[in-house]
Amino acid sequence: MEAISQRPKERGGTISSLNVAIEAMNLAKEVSSITPAKAVFGTVSALLAMIRVCCILTPATGYSRLTSG
Repeated sequence: MEAISQRPKERGGTISSLNVAIEAMNLAKEVSSITPAKAVFGTVSALLAMIRVCCILTPATGYSRLTSG
């Protein structure tokens, strides 16, 4: 039972960490003067945002599997 009650706290920590990483990538993109680096920072930021959305949408009660079809 203890593990179940701790899941929301873990999820909040994960989302918080993703938010920090996204902001760091956005800042690095703004500060960088190298065009290819800006593209990489933007892409990484977008990927982290997609991961964050998946974390928010995934139920806290178990694992989900993304399938096509």
